[in-house]
Amino acid sequence: MFDDNGRPATGVIVYAYHTDAGGVYPRDEDLRGHAAYRHGRLRGWVQTDERGRYRFETIRPASYPNSTIPAHVHMHIIEVGCCTYYIDSVKFDDDPLLSPVERKQLATGRGGSGLVAPRRDANGVWIVRRDIRLGEGVPGYFEHTEQGEYDRRRVSE
Repeated sequence: MFDDNGRPATGVIVYAYHTDAGGVYPRDEDLRGHAAYRHGRLRGWVQTDERGRYRFETIRPASYPNSTIPAHVHMHIIEVGCCTYYIDSVKFDDDPLLSPVERKQLATGRGGSGLVAPRRDANGVWIVRRDIRLGEGVPGYFEHTEQGEYDRRRVSE
């Protein structure tokens, strides 16, 4: 993860959630009545390290049942003391449901490209990499000041 100057972004929180292998959000009944209930059990929070790295270990999601929407992982960013916003979902470049229009849109989307190239490691585990650019493509993220510099602006979506 990088800031707008290309430096590693340290201490940023990334929240992600997705469907299971059947395309549904598996519910945690203990969370009924809470906002997290609709995101299901396949969700998590991580904080970037000193090199701007983050990592989730999970399964590869599936598309919603009886849908033409490609499989995806929803992502939100929390810049502590600054702002919170969603970025484009991770989508997989080998997904047959991904249209040419979506591929093009993902190349320059919110937070940088959300299109990832999944590959399997030696143990058959899916690996993907998404580099996030803080604020990229997020309306209102930057506010120009009289001094010609940019200040981070609180954004809540």
